[in-house]
Amino acid sequence: MSVEFFGVGGPGQIGNLKKSTKTPAAAQEKETGEDKVQFSSVLQDVHKAQTSGKTTDTERMERIAEIKAQVANGSYEPDLNKVSASLLEFLVEGK
Repeated sequence: MSVEFFGVGGPGQIGNLKKSTKTPAAAQEKETGEDKVQFSSVLQDVHKAQTSGKTTDTERMERIAEIKAQVANGSYEPDLNKVSASLLEFLVEGK
């Protein structure tokens, strides 16, 4: 669908959507009453990354607890070179 404003055409089709015709297999699924869902490979990769990320979350939580304990007892000594490099990167590059 495109919309014209003041005689100027708007953007064309967005998202590369195409009308699809029903295939015989799709019509057959309607008759059986079963619904099927298919996800793109990108979504499957995202799901895999999220499930594998849970193990790193536990490792991160353990590291945070360790640092909190060090701060609480006064033995935490950060690497000042890493801190200054991160601070400069934040100030200069805005990251």
